[in-house]
Amino acid sequence: MLTKETILHKIQILITKQFETPEDAFAFFDKNGDGKLSKSEIVKLLKQAEISGFVRGLISRRLIEGYDKDGDKLINWEEFKSAINEINE
Repeated sequence: MLTKETILHKIQILITKQFETPEDAFAFFDKNGDGKLSKSEIVKLLKQAEISGFVRGLISRRLIEGYDKDGDKLINWEEFKSAINEINE
């Protein structure tokens, strides 16, 4: 199983290579424009970050559990930014 650090590192690589800013990445993956990333939107982000298809669903659930501070089972911009800040530490 991939470690949290490996997953966050792959997400960081994706964001820095393909997007100008983390805000651009968030907006790109927020397909319905509601200001929140759903599990399916996070799965697409993980696919772009080259996370194996077998574990994407599990990882997306764990990311939501780990960063969803308001309990709505979605990742909003502030929660996404928290994950990005953890990557950059």
